[in-house]
Amino acid sequence: MNFDFLSKTSLFQGCLAEDISGMADRLGFLTACYKKGAVIYEEGTITHNIGMVLSGSVQIGHNDIWGNNSILSIAKAGDVFAEAYACIPKEPLMIQAEANEPCEILFINVPKLFAPCRDCAMQNQVIQNLVAISAQKSLQLSRRCLHTSPKTIRGRLLSYFSQLVSQQGSAKIVSPFNRQQLADYLNLDRSALSKELGKMKQEGFIEYHKNTFVIKKLIVIK
Repeated sequence: MNFDFLSKTSLFQGCLAEDISGMADRLGFLTACYKKGAVIYEEGTITHNIGMVLSGSVQIGHNDIWGNNSILSIAKAGDVFAEAYACIPKEPLMIQAEANEPCEILFINVPKLFAPCRDCAMQNQVIQNLVAISAQKSLQLSRRCLHTSPKTIRGRLLSYFSQLVSQQGSAKIVSPFNRQQLADYLNLDRSALSKELGKMKQEGFIEYHKNTFVIKKLIVIK
């Protein structure tokens, strides 16, 4: 296991590689590899383990009883997922995590993380980092609510593009989602989304290729 990589992740920020190596057995580290499309965590199941992406990426989504899929986020290398459910005993998952591409996942046992130990300094650091990550996830969900609140397709796109421009500091932005994933994330029909993007391009507001967009001028949302 690459403990140097783990020391650079948000969950283990402030921990040295040798500290993480010393915690590995105590925290029940397990790794598993998944093919693209494989389900890592299924909705309705219960888990006591935090998942961390070591390589590849994981799609976090929700399926309703009518088969509609909503994408909440994409977890990349170093990101964690299912941490809220792992921290709440007997809480069924409301999300489904599946491999967005071939990936390797590290699982960390939460009851062991919260168990007292003789040398708790580094373990407490991990717990503090976990709280910060959970707060950041809450903000991400709030942003998605803002993006899906406009009634028009263009309004939702502009809200999403505005966030990416602010985060990436450039009018040239890269979305982590492909076209279908973006439609699911914004709770839109894919064909309607593609049609609106085409109109915005034709009107000279944006240019795009796949998931890279260039904002050409400011747009007034109507």
